[in-house]
Amino acid sequence: MTLYMIRGDTVTAHASPPARGSEDELRVRSAKEIEASRLTNAQMAAIWNALPGTAPVAKFKDRNTAVQRLWAAFGQLPVSSAPAGGSAGPSAGSKQARVIGLLQRPEGATIDEIASAMGWQRHTVRGLISGALKKRLGLDIVSERTDRGRFYRISEGRSAVR
Repeated sequence: MTLYMIRGDTVTAHASPPARGSEDELRVRSAKEIEASRLTNAQMAAIWNALPGTAPVAKFKDRNTAVQRLWAAFGQLPVSSAPAGGSAGPSAGSKQARVIGLLQRPEGATIDEIASAMGWQRHTVRGLISGALKKRLGLDIVSERTDRGRFYRISEGRSAVR
């Protein structure tokens, strides 16, 4: 059974529980465990908004709706089966994986949005995109200029990390 670990608004899926845990994480294996958790409706909305491919919400109609939608979205997350250390792609929940999640959204993300979400400088984001994501992982990053600025997203053909 898949274990979902929630740290702040980041959710990672694991085939087997990681050896180390921390006090600031919530581990759930079912919708009932989400329901029984101490997550507030605002926290559940923040988690939802941070998940890749979800349409942002200000709040949920009620707690049951939030739990059901979160549980369904958790089932779409890639499951990490690799033990800690040494893998070809980014570890689930890593900073690199969080940026990839932002870029996988249908609308993509701007450099400023990524920098703000990660607490980074703009040049750090640009370096990650060109170096780690394009060159090392071989992801096809598409850049589009819109009336709201330049948006970056991962091309549909290469949306999954190796």
